[in-house]
Amino acid sequence: MTERDEETPPEPSPGPEGYHPDVTVSREDIELGESGEADFAAADTNPVADESVDGLLAALEAADATERQRATLALSEREPGEDVRDALADRATDDPEALVRQFAVEALGDLAETTPDAVVAALSDADPWVRAEAVVALDHLDREAHAERIEAGLDDDHHAVRRNAVISLWKSRSEDALPALLALADDEADRVREWVAELLGRIDHPDAEDALKELRADEESVVAKTAANALDGPDATPGPPGGTAPDGTNPAGSKDQPPQL
Repeated sequence: MTERDEETPPEPSPGPEGYHPDVTVSREDIELGESGEADFAAADTNPVADESVDGLLAALEAADATERQRATLALSEREPGEDVRDALADRATDDPEALVRQFAVEALGDLAETTPDAVVAALSDADPWVRAEAVVALDHLDREAHAERIEAGLDDDHHAVRRNAVISLWKSRSEDALPALLALADDEADRVREWVAELLGRIDHPDAEDALKELRADEESVVAKTAANALDGPDATPGPPGGTAPDGTNPAGSKDQPPQL
């Protein structure tokens, strides 16, 4: 899922043969404290570990949202059948609880063989985390076929969608994503600028270097540190999480964790 827990950690940094970071964004990473106890309970599928597929499908109709979320997540771990995919598509489209829709979109991104209409429709969901998850799902299902839809996410009003979109764009275009990255270098969200700095650091181009020099003076230390490390190496700003930014700030707290690729 567009992670809100520790079950789906971001893909580790790739090796020197190429950079293909997973498209992932953490609700915890961006808006700490937004997830509640019920969210974590729903992510625990142990209570339904021995439940049959028919039982899980029935649970998708439960009145309790946590039961529906848990059933959705558990079904994503089973062998998919057409009835499962159809039921998940219904949840992704019609469930009144945004978290259930998000879980369902994630499951479809993992289970579907072709892109379900429900995943495409989720790009227009009222909840930004469902839209962010839809970008991830489309990236997994067929990044090239959905390139235009994913790129449209760069203009979304929520930073999680923009960040997922720019990472996916990098995966499909690599250095050809430079113009898009430069356009986002002054994004209002520090998490977007942080990723822009990270990805610009992988492009050998004078425009990328110039943008990184400006980002190195960013008011947010996490952005400044990422840009400094991209320009001068990973030891450019040693220190506690986030290091010490060139502007002299002393970053502290989770927002200064570098991007997880």
